[in-house]
Amino acid sequence: MSEQPASVENKVRKCLLSNWVEERATACIDTEETKMHVQRHGHKGILTVDQESKMESMTTLKAAYAAPKSPGVRLRGIRGELLEKHIAQMISEKLHAERNPPIPKTEYCSTTQTDFCVEGFVPSTPKTTQTHDYKTDQAISFWSENYQRVQGVTATQTSRAPFRKSTKFSTPISERLDEPELPADD
Repeated sequence: MSEQPASVENKVRKCLLSNWVEERATACIDTEETKMHVQRHGHKGILTVDQESKMESMTTLKAAYAAPKSPGVRLRGIRGELLEKHIAQMISEKLHAERNPPIPKTEYCSTTQTDFCVEGFVPSTPKTTQTHDYKTDQAISFWSENYQRVQGVTATQTSRAPFRKSTKFSTPISERLDEPELPADD
């Protein structure tokens, strides 16, 4: 084989190391078309020299394969076939019943009907022991009851509202009015 120099248009990319044999084999065919055209449409003349030939419609498998032929006589009895069908149907029904149980009847009864409309139930409102105002009273929670044990909480001014805003961090010491004056540094 004679090696022909590749044109500038054909040098789109370098070939892989293992493809150098194929590149040399197709070098004589590559001269008339660009590399991009070959990548899209493929090489002509590698598989066959006759460009007008058509592909075979018969494969070797189709040519060698012969469909099996039945003997033309019954191989099983009618009773055996019916018994097999009956057993298969019974198993199918049993599996269907196991996988799809019947839907229980829906009982339309609310919590109010079951719990509060029972005979002997007398609703009563408990009497208040203290007067409460939800707008001004501090909410009672775990944190408000255990604020002395919580780490990182600033000093509280009142025990009734331990989590209110405190300006002790931002107020200069000289401007604090609620504390006595500090002794002068000597």
